[in-house]
Amino acid sequence: MDTAISIRDATDGDIATIIKLDELHTGLAKPEYWRDMLQPHPGRSFLIAELTGVIVGFIVGEIRTWEFGSPPCGWVFAVNVSPDCREGGVGSSLLEAICRRFQRGGVSTVRTMVSRDDPLNLAFFRSQGLTAGPYLELEKTLDPA
Repeated sequence: MDTAISIRDATDGDIATIIKLDELHTGLAKPEYWRDMLQPHPGRSFLIAELTGVIVGFIVGEIRTWEFGSPPCGWVFAVNVSPDCREGGVGSSLLEAICRRFQRGGVSTVRTMVSRDDPLNLAFFRSQGLTAGPYLELEKTLDPA
């Protein structure tokens, strides 16, 4: 990608584009979720990538401490890049930026969870050096209340 990617903190004015980018990738509109994620939270980083002043991606994560006995580490909750800008370094720039934030917060490990049905994000995180970690996700379907 020829144009420089600019990374900045997300603002309330970014919410419509965040919701749209997420819906393009997931097929689901989750406006309340994204409004909540945009609220300040200790250790959370919500970053925006721009090309020539246009939002082309975002990443959100936070430093979590002692989750499941784990020492403090950075968790990436979501990364999303406009389909027109994928494979242009936007996702890599976002991940590098949030990892720098995590490092400044004193952590040396970054984690995420990826659905088995999400080959796009799985390939992205693998290309960035993330591999299977020491934990397994377990779940159980609950009967309706």
